[in-house]
Amino acid sequence: MTRKQYFLSGLKDGMPICFGYFAVSFAFGIQAAGIGLSVFEASVLSALNVTSAGQFAALAIIASGASLIELAFTQLIINLRYFLMSCALSQKLSPSLPLGHRLGIAYGMTDEIFAVSVSQREPLSPFYSYGLIAVAIPGWVLGTALGAAAGNILPEAIKAALGIALYGMFIAVVVPPATQDRGALIAALGAAFLSCCLTYIPVFAGISQGFAVVICACAAASVAAWLHPLPEDEEEKA
Repeated sequence: MTRKQYFLSGLKDGMPICFGYFAVSFAFGIQAAGIGLSVFEASVLSALNVTSAGQFAALAIIASGASLIELAFTQLIINLRYFLMSCALSQKLSPSLPLGHRLGIAYGMTDEIFAVSVSQREPLSPFYSYGLIAVAIPGWVLGTALGAAAGNILPEAIKAALGIALYGMFIAVVVPPATQDRGALIAALGAAFLSCCLTYIPVFAGISQGFAVVICACAAASVAAWLHPLPEDEEEKA
């Protein structure tokens, strides 16, 4: 296949991702406007981060006036999975692929783009990835911009209703693996339990929201890995 064919194939496969991103980022834009971000600021935030969970967490940290160190550390923990995805996807790239192409692919490394890219035959063409990025990321940024604009004019009742999309997204992400993998179920329930403890127990009142996210994520993942470790045969396959 030529570069153009790879790119067009990526565009085609990226359309469903684009539509999904638009819906979720619209909800993000509404919440961004709710903490005082302009349409431009919210759009730049989405264009430079391209991470749903990280961006929603960032809004709460920004609204609380927390430090940049706390914001950066929280994003590191939340987005740590992209390191693993990048390592896995790099195995499908040609060893001679220049660093510039690798950086271009890394920019668009999201859960959905990774899932589509990793299913392609080796070696993965960077132009296929560029096709995915060219249609998916604009959908994410456009949804953010329109959501932020709508957040400045829509009534509070409608904005609250549209904000449910955020919870629907996380339910769709967590529930399917949790019903099939006990480790994922333990991690999800453990994180929810710890989050409630840090929120409602007075002794933990001094812990900021950003560090609370870090504590819940690290502790729940550690307990899940200890109670339900990956079988040796699956470790060898991984």
